[in-house]
Amino acid sequence: MDPPFTLPFETFWNWLIAHPNCILRVGTPEAVLYDDDDLHWNFAAEGATTMLVQVLRGKRLMGEMLVEPEPITYVQGVQGQREEEHVFELISETETDRVSAFFFVLTHGYEAEAAAEPTPGRVH
Repeated sequence: MDPPFTLPFETFWNWLIAHPNCILRVGTPEAVLYDDDDLHWNFAAEGATTMLVQVLRGKRLMGEMLVEPEPITYVQGVQGQREEEHVFELISETETDRVSAFFFVLTHGYEAEAAAEPTPGRVH
């Protein structure tokens, strides 16, 4: 089992939007969106302060989460309960409290090398 690690929200978000087919579920302490074979994930932004995570069936919106990056202090990655689950908790910290505001469960862990490597250009 891999030890927990942390990374900045922006680094995680940029990596996450390149891995929509790897998401198993997304949630908060109050609600969870689950993946399924006939669903797909979409990412968007509402202005500079709100990120959207949507799950769609075809063109029909089945559910969405609004993520405000400002209160997120960091993202913590931990091994899930199952070997094929990797949990990323978006942690919001204050002087008196530490809360997992959102979580993303993916089929694989964070790969820093893949996030940092440029995509090779096409050759004609």
